[in-house]
Amino acid sequence: MQWMPHATVAAIVEENGKFLLVEEITDRGNRFNQPAGHLEDNETLIEAVIRETLEETAYSFKPESLLGIYHWQHEHNATTYLRFAYIGSVHNHQPNLALDEGIVRTVWMSVEEMRNNAALMRSPQVLRCVEDYLSGQQFPLSVVTHL
Repeated sequence: MQWMPHATVAAIVEENGKFLLVEEITDRGNRFNQPAGHLEDNETLIEAVIRETLEETAYSFKPESLLGIYHWQHEHNATTYLRFAYIGSVHNHQPNLALDEGIVRTVWMSVEEMRNNAALMRSPQVLRCVEDYLSGQQFPLSVVTHL
């Protein structure tokens, strides 16, 4: 069996001191995460983060920069993830659009609320991405090349 990490994308969106999250059903109970998901075949990372954000929040996402690339192994199932986190903004909310299966709701949460609920985050990557964003970390979108 060949080992392969899971390539995922995540949208980091901040408005008025609050961050866009989704509450989702997991095997460990409901957890909070950025709009995020797996890269699909024949899709760029940018296309993936735009699609995942729309599917999970009913917002259109405009990527503006790359926050970072995060490597993490899930402690419960040993799955390894490579997360490409993109900073951007949302617009064109479509409240009648059905959200992805397993998504309970969209939530706007301050960093303090996230810190106070760290145990309810889907992974350590969720809060780490917000902390990196708040520190000013960002890279141009051109740092990732799709051929």
